[in-house]
Amino acid sequence: MWTPGTLLLLSLLCASGELQQETEPRRLPPPGKLDFGYVPAGVYETLAHYEPGPIGILFQLVHAFLHAVQPNVFPHDLIVKLAKDKFGAIQTEYQKPENIVLTLQAIYYEIGFVICAAVGLLFAVLMPIVGLFFCMCRCCDNCGGEMHQRQRKNADCRRGLLGTLLFSTSLVITIGVLCAYAANQNLSSQVKNIRRLVNSNMRDLHTFANDTSMQIDYLISQYATAKNKVIYDLDNIGPLLGGRIHEQLDKEVHPALDQVLNMAGAMRETKEALENVSASLVVLQEGVGKLDFNLSQVRSRINRTLNDPGCHDEESDATTAQLCHNIRQSLSQLQISANFTRLPDVNPQLEKMNDVVKTDLSAVVQRGFSSLNDTPHMVIDQTTSVVSSVRNLMDGIGNNISSFSKAFPVQTCLSNFTIFINHVHAKIEDYYPEIDKMDFYRWIGCIALCCMVVLVLAFNYLGLLCGTLGYDKHASPTTRGCVSNTGGTLLMAGVGFSFIFSWVLMGVVTAIFLAGGNMEKLICEPFHTKELFKVVDTPYLINPEWKNFIPGYMYNDSNLELTAESLYSTCKKNKGIYSAMRLDKVFNISSFLNTTLFTKDVVSQLDSVKIDLRGITLLEAEGKQNLQDFSVAGLSEINYADYLEEVNKGVTAVDVLSFAKELESQTDLMPRGPLQTALKGHVSTLRQIHRQQIVPMEQAMKYVRARSALNQSMRFLERTASDLPNKIIAVLDAIEAAQYLISQNATLLINQETRKYTATIIGYFHQYIEWVKTSLALEVAQCKPFSNILDTVEIMTCSFLVDSMNTFWMGLGCSTLFLLPSVILAVKLAKYYRRMDTEDVYDDIETIPMKNALDNWN
Repeated sequence: MWTPGTLLLLSLLCASGELQQETEPRRLPPPGKLDFGYVPAGVYETLAHYEPGPIGILFQLVHAFLHAVQPNVFPHDLIVKLAKDKFGAIQTEYQKPENIVLTLQAIYYEIGFVICAAVGLLFAVLMPIVGLFFCMCRCCDNCGGEMHQRQRKNADCRRGLLGTLLFSTSLVITIGVLCAYAANQNLSSQVKNIRRLVNSNMRDLHTFANDTSMQIDYLISQYATAKNKVIYDLDNIGPLLGGRIHEQLDKEVHPALDQVLNMAGAMRETKEALENVSASLVVLQEGVGKLDFNLSQVRSRINRTLNDPGCHDEESDATTAQLCHNIRQSLSQLQISANFTRLPDVNPQLEKMNDVVKTDLSAVVQRGFSSLNDTPHMVIDQTTSVVSSVRNLMDGIGNNISSFSKAFPVQTCLSNFTIFINHVHAKIEDYYPEIDKMDFYRWIGCIALCCMVVLVLAFNYLGLLCGTLGYDKHASPTTRGCVSNTGGTLLMAGVGFSFIFSWVLMGVVTAIFLAGGNMEKLICEPFHTKELFKVVDTPYLINPEWKNFIPGYMYNDSNLELTAESLYSTCKKNKGIYSAMRLDKVFNISSFLNTTLFTKDVVSQLDSVKIDLRGITLLEAEGKQNLQDFSVAGLSEINYADYLEEVNKGVTAVDVLSFAKELESQTDLMPRGPLQTALKGHVSTLRQIHRQQIVPMEQAMKYVRARSALNQSMRFLERTASDLPNKIIAVLDAIEAAQYLISQNATLLINQETRKYTATIIGYFHQYIEWVKTSLALEVAQCKPFSNILDTVEIMTCSFLVDSMNTFWMGLGCSTLFLLPSVILAVKLAKYYRRMDTEDVYDDIETIPMKNALDNWN
């Protein structure tokens, strides 16, 4: 049978309204963690903490004294045994050994209180008896009742010491009375704060009831966040799912297409290189042809000059003949070195490359990239029906989630709980006049007890005042003044009232001490150390059939791990009542909000996604044929060695300028004549050729660029032509492999990415449900008000009542105990203040009184 409180706790899991839909779509973050915001929470105003202020020092002194009186640890086992026996067996069968042992254990634990109580009772019993005998003794002129004082030399010193001790004792008694009065006033002032604390707790309970429904509505409304995110991902299935598929395919396809692009670039560069070779050959062949022609003419002319009779006639000298012979021998060096005219042109290869580059291979490759990049659009086109079905399922899932709002009558339970709070509050309000009246009577009683001590103090202070002011050290005991005598009489009156009131005071102090001290040691202190919770949570304590009382009473399952300590600690941390009360035993949110249960249809729809990518063509037939044409463009037929050999040669076989200088030096050795003149003319011609043709060919930018372009182009063509057919085959094989992957083997990849996409969609539901579970456990229906109620009861009981009453008995008890030395000191001191009937007689004639002198004469 469910109790109203149980129904209330169960209702905290329910929603009070239908699932709220967002009217305006929110701008959602990228796929990832959802932001459900913060659950709206009310602010609990009760501050379950008490700072006693200055009187806290007295509270600490009382706690220290009680610890000295009762240093034993909390008797957990003893209390459990007594509670299980319900104290009946000990009363009816106390002769049994086990009961005797329990009694001895209880006495051992209470030994400090027993001793103090025994001392208090002994004081309360003996004090009136001693007072009675003291009065009878004084009536018989004993015990200081004889109005005679023996004269001593140290009388003044004794009187001063007794007065000082009595004044000090009275001060101690005064401090004790002030402590008792302060504790009494503190208790009265704190009683007035009870209403504030109770009202604060009641308002927190109202806040708890009012906010719970709103919080659960917020949890349900946040389904819209997950729903909108799912719809967002469905609307973007192309970039998300298609993008992932494209990304994975691109890892294999992109390198193959890049190879084709590289080949397209190589084609263009090859064509440019062939054009550079052709243009450079024209320039170099033209320059070298002219130079070769001029050098040939010079060589012929020198030969004709050397045929002069002066070189080989019998009349010529041997030196001239030898010089002519040397010059003729060196003429073979006077020729060009790099003969570019012998190199074949590259026009056939250039014509083939012109045909190859007519096909824009880069554009063909870009069409392949575009086809691959169109994967997201293909996914969108092929998943339209699935996306539409999943969108339709979203509203159904929302209705399923919102259905648990109708599982329990939430509003009814919360309304009943609010009515219950108002009823309890009204009942408490009815007790306030009685509490105020009882507190007033208590205050009057405590003031009366303090007044008893104050009366004794008044007599002591007045007696000391009158005795001190009226005392005349020159007066004899029989001639003391009226003021001094009044002081002594007031001290004796204080002694009388001490005997009259002390036993009453000690009896009250003992009773309050036993009650307050045991409450502090058995309730308040164990509450702070949580030892009290361990007693309450003892298995089978309250009901022999229940291991744990709370779950046994509420859920009929005593094996559930729900204890008073765990409930209090969880609520103290301001967590949700769902986790504090272990309501999952009754309403398991995990089984109800099962991700698989809600999303099985969504998973089924997404698993049915079929994506066909065979429409993607990476490289058209035109592009493949273009690559094959490139491989047979004839680049391997070019004799790169001859080209590079001629490029690396100098312009001429010999340095023409040096040759001219050498020829001039040899000519200078000849005798003057026509021969020498002709040879010098040839020297001038060589120098002119060097200056006008050779130097430009070596330094002019036209020829330098031509040679450089020829060199670089030939080296590039040599590298390109190296194993070109095999390279083309490798590129075509890579393209075929990538095309086969897309057309035939992409199913596994598509299924993997579809499962990831499905996991992302389901992950949003999982995030929402986990957020709901976490919020229910930590943020919804935070049960701090319930722990605050227990803390408030502890504050009112321990901090307000027990600490104040313990401080009261400590102050009053201290004053009562010091009444005993006050009585002794007052009786002794009164002798020095009161007027005596007789006094001592001395042998010294100068100091003998008249009565004694007359007696001696007789």
